[in-house]
Amino acid sequence: MRFEILAPGPLTTVQDMGRRGYGDKGWQESGCCDKYALRRANLLAGNRTDENGQEKAGLEMTLQGPSIRFLGNGIIALAGADMGFSLNEEPIPMYQPVSVREGDVFTTGMAVSGLRGYMAFWGGIDVPVVMGSRSTNIKCRTGGFRGRALRAGDILCTGAENPAEEPLPSGTQLPAPDPELFTPVTAWRWMGERRIPLLRTVPGPQDNAFTGDALEDFWRNEYRLTADCDRMACRLEGEVIAAREAYDILSDGILEGSVQVTAGGKPVVMLADHQTVGGYAKIGTVIRPDIAVLAQLKPGDAVGFKPVTPQEGLEIFRREEERLARLETYCSRRSRNESI
Repeated sequence: MRFEILAPGPLTTVQDMGRRGYGDKGWQESGCCDKYALRRANLLAGNRTDENGQEKAGLEMTLQGPSIRFLGNGIIALAGADMGFSLNEEPIPMYQPVSVREGDVFTTGMAVSGLRGYMAFWGGIDVPVVMGSRSTNIKCRTGGFRGRALRAGDILCTGAENPAEEPLPSGTQLPAPDPELFTPVTAWRWMGERRIPLLRTVPGPQDNAFTGDALEDFWRNEYRLTADCDRMACRLEGEVIAAREAYDILSDGILEGSVQVTAGGKPVVMLADHQTVGGYAKIGTVIRPDIAVLAQLKPGDAVGFKPVTPQEGLEIFRREEERLARLETYCSRRSRNESI
């Protein structure tokens, strides 16, 4: 199936899980910021990982999605931020497979909850594989669709034709799974009547660079996302985190989820387009399920941190993988029991 971008939205790119194994050469991983949302959308659209365990590529939409005209028949699924999605001016649901036909027009509004939405297509988006990934690295103009964000007039293709011999009517909504499987389980803290998400974080590797009081304050304090947030990192505003001597270290490796503390004493959490090395001390590393939570927050939103051990972080990760496995089982049973 082909589809045409009528209006791109603020930032719409082709993303998968990212390109790994090239950090020693200075290449960013890229890929989607909310990996759980894209994985769920792919499962609901009928996609499975390839022989190398790689997810199909889909669209990552920031703040507002694109307008799209479908030039063939297929199935889509939407996850992540709620942007008020419509097909031919009729609302369509998230977390549910939806049939599209040639000539249908897909539109969105501004995100009413969350920041990044994900659109998966049956068969995935067919763009060239660059270093093992179809993800877009805008800064390096690599991967995705011509190494850039999508523009009006772009025409993309999926990796497979519509699986149905007879296309379903436009907007047909196929059975949805248990809503409990839609999003990762989030930890929360109540601040009076306000509830803020907690990013579960493994301390270190340079948490000894900070005073004991600073560490206690870091785990207790509330921070807010600044306007200086993008796919590379989220900069946070809050109480200064005091260092014992200096914030600088000899540059070493950076991971998605690394929490650096800048010379101003403020935390910065790395996201998908993070640099490969950095020279600020890292007070902790946010676990993968909670990186997805951070990726859906907007500037001005509040967030906190909660310390967990590596074993606790691994157990949380395993529970999320089990929930995704339940969703995959549901989708497999649906495909066997229904002609879609």
